Amino acid sequence: MGEAVGVGLIGLGVVGSGVVRALAERGEYFARQVGAPIVVRRAAVRDPAKPRNAPIDPALITADVDSLLADPAIQVVIEVMGGEEPAHRYVRQALEAGKHVVTANKELMAKRGPELLALARERGCYLLFEASVGGGIPLIAPLRRDLLANRIASVRAIINGTTNYILTRMAQEGADYAEALAEAQRLGYAEPDPTNDVEGYDAAYKLAVLATLAFRTRVAPEQIRTEGITRLSARDFLYAAELGYVIKLVAVAERRDRGLLARVAPVLLHRDEPLAKVDGVYNAVQIVGDLTGMVLFEGRGAGAEPTASAVIADLLEIAEAVVHRVPNRAAWSPEEELPILGPEEIENRYYIRVTVADRPGVLARLAKCLGDNDVSIAAVNQKEANEDQQTAELVIMTHRARESAVLKALAEIAELPVVSEVSTFLRVEE
Repeated sequence: MGEAVGVGLIGLGVVGSGVVRALAERGEYFARQVGAPIVVRRAAVRDPAKPRNAPIDPALITADVDSLLADPAIQVVIEVMGGEEPAHRYVRQALEAGKHVVTANKELMAKRGPELLALARERGCYLLFEASVGGGIPLIAPLRRDLLANRIASVRAIINGTTNYILTRMAQEGADYAEALAEAQRLGYAEPDPTNDVEGYDAAYKLAVLATLAFRTRVAPEQIRTEGITRLSARDFLYAAELGYVIKLVAVAERRDRGLLARVAPVLLHRDEPLAKVDGVYNAVQIVGDLTGMVLFEGRGAGAEPTASAVIADLLEIAEAVVHRVPNRAAWSPEEELPILGPEEIENRYYIRVTVADRPGVLARLAKCLGDNDVSIAAVNQKEANEDQQTAELVIMTHRARESAVLKALAEIAELPVVSEVSTFLRVEE
């Protein structure tokens, strides 16, 4: 048995406490796997006096992060505090000091990942981040190792459990958005301020991490076109089901001839698609490689235990490398610059729901706006009219068309005096 591998934690919340608990309960087993004991030397927190649900000696808890980072007995730093700053500064300090790092921080890796991975490569340190995307679902390790021989064609993912739960309730029970959100908050699946989840920002951070690894290029969150779920109505789920589709918030990164499509948005998926069957708080990621074809990863994408599992897996990999003096063999480096495609370069089929005046000639005026912009209608369904308001809903499915052309046509349609509202615009993901 080798010398103990010292660990310092930055953050001792739900995930950090789960890591400490796992090390306490399974320490002997882990030691046999890596060839040495793994020992928590210190844990840095904002308030050391706060009661902790973790089996850790209170004397090891400190508010002084700098002392933890300077401790020569600590070889591995685990960052589970979240957010970009000061986590970025602490991880940089750790790497510059020659310490290996495990992080569960999606925002940090989405915004600063390439910079920190380059620093880790320069210093010969490991920087592992399996828990940053997908909780306990193995995603990062397969991309940096098992799928490395592949030229990745696409990544499509449901990677936010909060929104997937809300959309599942709306689809299966006919709940409206506000009702489904309130239920998610009551069950602890959604934060009191759900903006990051329901506006798609959380999924965009995760997609930035996955796309950067999969395509070995720099994909920043701000480059990803991001749309949320707040404008969806229970009627959209009913109409989609009638057409053979379900609605999901899907993160997509796909290699095209002229660059990379990168988008987070609610879309229509055919009911037979694998991702269409992922419900509740579950996550799934579908990766297509030129050698493997399609592979699917599915599981619980959040929660203390799944996330702690991923953190521990990274820690064990590093601890084994420390014991056996194995240098970092899998540091990321960019291979190519892929431009992110704009709406003028992307084609899709589209679902459009419009509220219009219930009188003759209205459809012809909408069709003219679409046709003038080279958007062809595949099918139109008129839903039951509202006699009191003298309006009707039209559900339009288009043939493939340039997204920029569809957006221009919708802007023109919204200005027509016979149109009350362009209620919903969704892509059909194929």
